[in-house]
Amino acid sequence: MAQRHRSIAVIAWIFIAVGTAGLLKDLWPLLSPNAASQLAKLKADGLADLGPAWTSRLLAILGGVGLLRGYNWARWLLVVWMVFHIGLSALHSPGELLVHAAIFIPILYLLFRRSTTSYFDGANTLP
Repeated sequence: MAQRHRSIAVIAWIFIAVGTAGLLKDLWPLLSPNAASQLAKLKADGLADLGPAWTSRLLAILGGVGLLRGYNWARWLLVVWMVFHIGLSALHSPGELLVHAAIFIPILYLLFRRSTTSYFDGANTLP
């Protein structure tokens, strides 16, 4: 397998950090003195609201770890993840859409440029 480019590692760790931060944002308050009220809030939000958000965050972490390990499916997972978020941001505001698109374009380039493709060629299978 070819050596991992620094840009791939940076992208992977950004996705891992974003996913982890999102999960911690919801779970960290459960360790505070107001844990009972936070738990009540989580129960009130329900699985219909929390399930998709936590799934998205876990997929970001999974994709980041997969990138670090050189799995080709991981870069496709993160592309789909970003396209999904661009679609969501289109429903919110034009500014949010532009920010997500501005983030997505360099990520797409860095993940699929010719010099990084060889890194993903050696690990095309699931672990």
